[in-house]
Amino acid sequence: MGVKTGLSPHPWLGQAVGMTRDDLVLTPTHLRFAGRRFPRAIGRGGVTGDKREGDGATPRGVHRIVGMLYRPDRMAPPADWAVPIGPSDLWSDDPGHEDYNLMVRAPYPHSHERLRRADPLYDLVLITDWNWPRAERGRGSAIFLHRWRKPRHPTEGCIALRPEHLRWIAARLRHGGRLIVP
Repeated sequence: MGVKTGLSPHPWLGQAVGMTRDDLVLTPTHLRFAGRRFPRAIGRGGVTGDKREGDGATPRGVHRIVGMLYRPDRMAPPADWAVPIGPSDLWSDDPGHEDYNLMVRAPYPHSHERLRRADPLYDLVLITDWNWPRAERGRGSAIFLHRWRKPRHPTEGCIALRPEHLRWIAARLRHGGRLIVP
């Protein structure tokens, strides 16, 4: 259990959120975790309370970290609950399909993102529970924490960090930890 750092009222929740050092907390310029601050990037559409597929926005709310994926050919497991990304692993982003916002395997004829990429963007991925596991069509998919392309370069809605900061966080984060996006 984390150390209490105070209550923060957030009108988008309709209640006060008790934040702890164990929470990932998005601030205007950083991501706070375990008493440290990390530079970060968010979606090109900013933060929104009305997330839609393709809007490029990071969804506001209290999200749980429900999974961790990593490239076993590029790094050791960052935590004991991390799952290796295989060559055929994909993430469905097709709002019209029943697998929308779920990890799927190739061959998969519907719209999707490859999790095993040639670039290092998804070498380490923290999966949030945004619109998961029972996705509402069109409310957004694949909201992850991953490494950034370049410093503070906007994402498609994810939160991106320096690779070394993402690894540091992943090694200390517990499964089910909270991501608070005010």
